[in-house]
Amino acid sequence: MAFGFFAMWFILLCICCSLMISYNHGIVEAAGTLKNVEDLDTEQELKIINKPAVKLIKSIDGERYGCVDFCKQPGFDHPSMMNHTVFHDKMRMISYLEGSRKHREKLSKQNFGHLWENGVGCPIGTVPIRRVTKMDLLRLKTLGADKSNPRGSWNNAFEPMLSSNDHHFAVTRTKREPKIYNGAGMRVAIFTPLVGPNQISSTRLHVQIGSEFIQAGWTVNPLLYQGVTTRLFVFTNAGGHQCYHSRCPDGAGMILVREDIAPGIPLDPQNVQAIDIAIIKDQSSGNWYLYVSNEEIGFWPASRFKESSGTGVEWGGEVYSPLSSPSPPMGNGRFPVGNPHYDSYIRDISIIDENYKTDNTVGNTESYTDNSHGYKVRDSTETWWKVGHLVVYGGPGKI
Repeated sequence: MAFGFFAMWFILLCICCSLMISYNHGIVEAAGTLKNVEDLDTEQELKIINKPAVKLIKSIDGERYGCVDFCKQPGFDHPSMMNHTVFHDKMRMISYLEGSRKHREKLSKQNFGHLWENGVGCPIGTVPIRRVTKMDLLRLKTLGADKSNPRGSWNNAFEPMLSSNDHHFAVTRTKREPKIYNGAGMRVAIFTPLVGPNQISSTRLHVQIGSEFIQAGWTVNPLLYQGVTTRLFVFTNAGGHQCYHSRCPDGAGMILVREDIAPGIPLDPQNVQAIDIAIIKDQSSGNWYLYVSNEEIGFWPASRFKESSGTGVEWGGEVYSPLSSPSPPMGNGRFPVGNPHYDSYIRDISIIDENYKTDNTVGNTESYTDNSHGYKVRDSTETWWKVGHLVVYGGPGKI
């Protein structure tokens, strides 16, 4: 009797072990299948982003960029650009409008050629797009890039579900009055605030277009680029897509027009202390153009946006940190005292009004910070510093 009991127990144990082994094997197989699917998705995403290049070049920091044919860049993947053979003159590549190759290379050296190892940039007719690696994509997915995406200080009004304490602002912004804005500009000092691997600190020009927006400025963003380096950045929120630079689904981002500069390029504060940035809507085409140091860098077709004009503008700092971490420094990491020689500053702010007139006074502004313990902002229209409408901002963040 005892023998029969133990025999039955042994048989049941064997069956359980067999089922457990089979179950574990199934989990391993399912995990392996999921990983294969994720790897395939990542490889397909890389192919979409890393367009075939005419030539590979390196920035002075050694980063690889592909020189992609102007008409084959990601921005032309957007459904609205399928028939892009007919352009307004300003939509064509600047290179084709300004003369010979020799002349263009000379201009490149005078403007942005110093950013590249070859001293020039890409060949005429192509645009530089940074080569994205698998590690870049995995880092973004692992660290939750969607939550860290840039926002406006008006987010509570437009997207209340995104309201949280992980983004903080210290900005000067136009008042919430029903006005039309066809562009804006600024001159901004560049710094490299020390941020953690999952934090972001940026200073940007933000143009709100209804519930959508465009941002351009400088950022320190280890989530997007490994390491603590200040970079030129552009962010697009349009058509239900949000993305940096040209890394957009269906080509929803900006279309580049120069061969010697691209968003994402490093900006060394020791060599470049300040830059001019403007986002301006073209009166005839309705397209939005990005200017850096008074040079046209790229554009967003009007068809990208639901609204035809800007509804608000803000100038200033934005930081991001997960709720479990202290907030990072903003600007130069110090509270402003009202001295542009000491403070992190944005000067010469301007707007383009509904009549396409430039307004350098910008009188309808207000200062806003959601965390006065970590960041402050001061807005001054006084001209005795000879810097136009001045905004000083920044702070050490939370301790």
